[in-house]
Amino acid sequence: MLDDSPKPTIARIWRGRTRREIAEAYEPYLHEAGIRPLMEKALGVQNFREDRADESEFITISYWESVEAMARFTGGDPTQIHHLPRDAEFLIELPKEVQILRILTSHGQTGQ
Repeated sequence: MLDDSPKPTIARIWRGRTRREIAEAYEPYLHEAGIRPLMEKALGVQNFREDRADESEFITISYWESVEAMARFTGGDPTQIHHLPRDAEFLIELPKEVQILRILTSHGQTGQ
């Protein structure tokens, strides 16, 4: 059977850091306000958290069939940051950019 569903060719990576003591509060907020809308439009989404001594870093990777598909979701330039309403309250600094990478190869299980 031929699988003609769209394949990801682009990964969009966002990074944000919180103070360690508020990471537990930011995590569900990020999921509801940021990740859930992505899950409806992107081909796939992964969210990561690294706890360090004084801060926690959150990384979100969304997978897209094209840059144009990302632009339709963001309503404009997909490289522009679209801050969540409470990001200024939670984040140590507001991210200034996202990273957009072409996917060259992918093998094996890469998520849940």
